[in-house]
Amino acid sequence: MFKPQDFFDMQHCRFPEFYDGIENIWEGIGKISGFIKSKVQPGVDPSARISPHAFIGDNVQIGANTVVMHGAVILGPAIIGSDCEIRTGAFLRPDVVVGDGAVLGNSCEFKNCFIHDKGEVPHFAYVGDSILGYKAHLGAGVKISNVKLTWETVKVKGEHGVIDTGLIKFGAILGDNTDVGCNSVLNPGSIIGKKSIVYPGSSWRGVLPSGRIAKLRETFEVVERRQS
Repeated sequence: MFKPQDFFDMQHCRFPEFYDGIENIWEGIGKISGFIKSKVQPGVDPSARISPHAFIGDNVQIGANTVVMHGAVILGPAIIGSDCEIRTGAFLRPDVVVGDGAVLGNSCEFKNCFIHDKGEVPHFAYVGDSILGYKAHLGAGVKISNVKLTWETVKVKGEHGVIDTGLIKFGAILGDNTDVGCNSVLNPGSIIGKKSIVYPGSSWRGVLPSGRIAKLRETFEVVERRQS
């Protein structure tokens, strides 16, 4: 139920070998740091455009035609693919893998995450201890919460019962072509299947199977305004 191939088309993953030996998809979260250390080739491709007012730390690899804008910070270790946009105010903390054609937007923060090709996190978001698939998209203001308030291990409800992941820090898994609406919160251990949608303003927890829409229903009462 939680195998990597159930969530991702490996043709759109820069490093499909990352998933070798993984049974449940969240096992990859603990692999990111070591994987980067084994793969990173520090340096910037000559065709990349890096603002002189961006900060690029040690052990950072940046691919061809990628743009890093004014005020972006990439602490490293990190691997950034080709044709990416790292926009103003993006803050990449250690252990970030970014596929080709991805967008990491203004005032967004990233740490210990793996983003497949053409993943889009354009505005005011937080992504930690998470994996985002091909063309996964976070609307403005989406926050991926990666730690429970009680600091207990994160549990996932599967088809055969509840599974303890053993992880204190586990944000979300977003399959290929998922979309999370603006100002939503994905609570720790959220798993969103391929081509699924979470409505704006949601506080989502748990597993959303592939091809589903999680619809948030709100009601408003409209009353006449009193005249002063």
